[in-house]
Amino acid sequence: MNMTKEFLNYLRYERNRSELTVRTYERSLRDFESYFKNRDSHLSWESVDSDIIRDWMESMMDKGDMASTVNNCLSAVRSFFRFAMSRRLVSRDPAYAIKGPKKQKPLPQFVREDEMDRLIDVSEMWSDTYQDLRARTIIILFYETGIRLAELIGLKDNDIDFATRQLKVTGKRNKQRIVPFGQELESALKTYIEHRNQKFVNPADDALFLSDKGQRMSRFQVEMIVKKCLSLVTTLKKKSPHVLRHSFATAMLNNGAGLESVRLLLGHESVATTEIYTHTTFEQLKKVYENAHPRA
Repeated sequence: MNMTKEFLNYLRYERNRSELTVRTYERSLRDFESYFKNRDSHLSWESVDSDIIRDWMESMMDKGDMASTVNNCLSAVRSFFRFAMSRRLVSRDPAYAIKGPKKQKPLPQFVREDEMDRLIDVSEMWSDTYQDLRARTIIILFYETGIRLAELIGLKDNDIDFATRQLKVTGKRNKQRIVPFGQELESALKTYIEHRNQKFVNPADDALFLSDKGQRMSRFQVEMIVKKCLSLVTTLKKKSPHVLRHSFATAMLNNGAGLESVRLLLGHESVATTEIYTHTTFEQLKKVYENAHPRA
């Protein structure tokens, strides 16, 4: 009995793994064996080294396999060599120190600038009701400052400095930062606050944004407002406050803001967290290139 069959029987009868799992492991091992045999017909399970395994993984990535697929194949080879070492079928484990590729994080979704312009600027989208004034102000605030949902819910009137157009935001671990804002948000906030004060003379809460009952808004209430508003202009599957945060960061970078500036505005600890938005803007750049360049 050869080593791979012995290993598969071990999985099947001693570890009681499902037949599907056994077949998956068998497929990965056959693929790897075929790879190293094609590289050098003299290679065997006993003589392959770490470089061969790394080259095999790289060849899978070059073919377009996802990081998760490559990691699953590597896991099968690792398990095989651990088994072979325990049965003294091989003298060393070339897979021991090999790390799989990092799983690629999905690019953040964002609403296009023209879609946000239509949502905010088209008057037919909004009425003069308290609910619509509040909703439009929330959308503008998210889009023009990039603050988080929890940060918006926690805002109070005295966090707004209209004289300097600055917002005091309390982020994660009660860390505070100052975020500037423009004339459009200033106007929206003043109009909203005026209507809110007429509707609730003595509100039970000192929050900036109040529900229809005069209480601090819940996460769910704000999420539903954002989802309803974004549904008017975008077909994105995800329509959340965080998408507006992504939209803010993407718009800033697309219009010339530096990465460090965007990091500070978003309240990120590390610029590495902010860098994901550069991938988004690069994707946009590729689309522009493909559409504009005559030979693309």
